[in-house]
Amino acid sequence: MQKPSESGSLDRLPSGLTARVVSVQGSSAIARRLMEMGVVPGAPIRVVRAAPLGDPIQVCLRDYHLALRRVEARAITVLVGI
Repeated sequence: MQKPSESGSLDRLPSGLTARVVSVQGSSAIARRLMEMGVVPGAPIRVVRAAPLGDPIQVCLRDYHLALRRVEARAITVLVGI
C-alpha cells in the first residue's frame, strides 16, 4: 500500500508514511476503546516502527504514541495520500 489515495488496513501501512483514518471496523470493546483514544475517521496517523518480531507496532496519532497489536491495527482502515 504505497500509491496515493489507496486505502487498506493500518497493519499494512509502511513505517514513516502518513495516512488518514477512514473507519474502525467492528463493534467490540477494542474498537470502541480505539475510538475513545482518538482513532476516529479523519484523524492523521503514522506508523513509527514495529517491534523486532513485527508485533506490536507503534503509531503516532494526534501528537501521542500508541502501541497496537497487528490484529487491532487490522481493524483500522486508512487512506494514504492525504
